[in-house]
Amino acid sequence: MSCPTPHINAVPEDFAKTVLMPGDPLRSKFIAESFLENARLVNNVRGVQGYTGTYKGVPVSVMASGMGIPSIGIYSYELYNNFGVENIIRVGSAGSINLDVKVRDIIIAQGACTNSNFAHQYHLPGTFAPIADYELLSTCVGVADSLDVNYHVGNILSSDTFYNDDEGIPDGMTSTVPWAKMGVMGVEMEAAGLYMTAARCGKRALAVCTVSDHILTGEATSAEERQTTFTDMMTLALETAVKMEK
Repeated sequence: MSCPTPHINAVPEDFAKTVLMPGDPLRSKFIAESFLENARLVNNVRGVQGYTGTYKGVPVSVMASGMGIPSIGIYSYELYNNFGVENIIRVGSAGSINLDVKVRDIIIAQGACTNSNFAHQYHLPGTFAPIADYELLSTCVGVADSLDVNYHVGNILSSDTFYNDDEGIPDGMTSTVPWAKMGVMGVEMEAAGLYMTAARCGKRALAVCTVSDHILTGEATSAEERQTTFTDMMTLALETAVKMEK
């Protein structure tokens, strides 16, 4: 397929095999400047910053996805199909809906439920279950153990709505909380779309999210903290990228 695309002004050689994908372009810039050696800007269309450099000698790229399933669906599709990317690791934030999952804990998303209709395009005669690539998942869990970070492996919810119309929902609940009874740990907005796109393209994907706020307790971090202090998650994803090269 042709390059550049309408959304990525680059050529395939500009991207590494593994791309870390935060939602926020400023988080992409922070990761590149703080962790990568010889990082260079390879995309800035619409301000969606993408960089490629090396981490411990291994080529790694980082590029923002924007917010929501449609946005990450576009960028991941083009990276997989136009730029030869094999692995995308989402490094994002999530809201916890589980009292055992605390603010600043890390959720490694084994699966991603969703209220989105994104899968409709595939004309499947049933309900598709978006899951992470097992090799990426198992590698990441092994790295998490070695780094001694607070992490949880399980299901998350990729929601199409941030501001929910909760009219009629009992006090103290939101429309996302009922998912908790099925063991869902947290809520974010992109992973299910990434997992479906990876499945369709025959590539690998994993979402690793730091809990930025707790929907049940009201505890929350600031926008600046989400941008620059979730370094355990960033290190975890980068170390996973290195392991995938070996």
